[in-house]
Amino acid sequence: MGDSQSSSEKDTFLQDYSAEELRIASEFLSNWLPFLSRALCNSCAETLSDRVGSLNPETDVEGPGKREGNFAVSAIMDLIRNKEECDCSVGSWKDSADYNDNTDTYSLGSWKDEVDGSSDPAADVSSNSESSNLLAHLPSSKVKMSWADMAQEDELDTGEDNGSSTFGSVQEGTTLEEAKPKPGLSREQRESIRFRCVRRKKDFICFERVNGKFVNILDGLELHTGVFSAADQNRIVKYVEKLQEMGRNGKLRERTYSAPQKWMRGKGRITLQFGCCYNYTVDEEGNPPGILKNEMVDPLPHLFKAMIERLIMWHVLPPSCVPDSCIVNIYEEGDCITPHIDSHDFVRPFCTVSFLSKCDVLFGSNLKIVGAGDFTGALAISLPVGSVLVLNGNGADVAKHCVPAVPTRRISITFRKMDESKQPIGYVPESDLQGLQPLPFGVDTSKNRNPSEQRHFSKNQAAGREERIGRGRYSNAHYSG
Repeated sequence: MGDSQSSSEKDTFLQDYSAEELRIASEFLSNWLPFLSRALCNSCAETLSDRVGSLNPETDVEGPGKREGNFAVSAIMDLIRNKEECDCSVGSWKDSADYNDNTDTYSLGSWKDEVDGSSDPAADVSSNSESSNLLAHLPSSKVKMSWADMAQEDELDTGEDNGSSTFGSVQEGTTLEEAKPKPGLSREQRESIRFRCVRRKKDFICFERVNGKFVNILDGLELHTGVFSAADQNRIVKYVEKLQEMGRNGKLRERTYSAPQKWMRGKGRITLQFGCCYNYTVDEEGNPPGILKNEMVDPLPHLFKAMIERLIMWHVLPPSCVPDSCIVNIYEEGDCITPHIDSHDFVRPFCTVSFLSKCDVLFGSNLKIVGAGDFTGALAISLPVGSVLVLNGNGADVAKHCVPAVPTRRISITFRKMDESKQPIGYVPESDLQGLQPLPFGVDTSKNRNPSEQRHFSKNQAAGREERIGRGRYSNAHYSG
């Protein structure tokens, strides 16, 4: 490795770059080593690893004091030698990268300049002044920062200087030098890189007989990963936990926070509703299921509006369907959601973002309840942590969906746009969500489909659907590519 370092120092290509720029490049490429070295022999992979490690002029990789970044290179190479699967996403949790190679390999994420407003996010959640201090600064956990997250903190720095940061201060456990590098890329360039690293799955297939005809009940379903980085997810989860605490303490409007008593397994999950109050059953006052016209809940929190901005800008939801409401579901072990089709009080498409743990969502035109939290149906789709599931077309209106009893704690945030005729009396649209437009970067969908695999898969589905339906037995997500 010493030879590699000396050759790097003599390399005229590297002379135009500062030590800090080389260090950032080294860490960035270290995270991508599993992808860059795929299909290479061990010798070539080792050479590539050494070359990446040599970019950091401050480090003797073979010495006892080697830095954390080069230790990561060594660890990754050990995984490659053992031919194990590695996470090739930057700034996302490993569960977010569990896909076949035929999907778009896009999976970087962090906020773009956050939001331009300077108001305290607590003011959007509750008029109660006591809530201001609770939401002003959210705690952050000790998350090891990737190149993408460090670039993200660079953006948050700018937001804080302007008094408009949504997410708070630099993470604990990171030095000032680590948390505030100044990469030689403009914000627009970094945004473009992260956007193009989002992975998009849009060709789900599951044929079932509906009204005498075989139809793809999952047409219109999309799964996006890499939209929210690990740092994003951490902040969002902490924010939800603060909102939950506010609800328990009576600092949110009555209909915003709901924590019914658990009267049986799977019943009684905690919910938070913003923008509108949706009534799931006939309530004590005789109101039918649907959006309650005469009930108000707290408006969308500032952070959730930042999430919506990201979803529109990064081509996850169309600008014609900007969400104006959301429901947060907080699942404890054993909680579930029974089979249903979302109310048409909300227009299509809508989406659900998953946090804390991977979850299976079961789809089918004829889902059956077997027991408490136990359902059968045609196909289960696995939602990685941090993923965004978009429901539209048949996937929203023909197929029912449900969430079987979750094995561990989970949080989901479902964003939906109300039908204008169903909006509550006195509802005022959020001014900072008007006129949102997607980024002017194209989305490459050429890798989404593999026709030969699709034909084989759809034939199997039409011929053998009954064999895949059984108690407690769901297919894993079929990425037909």
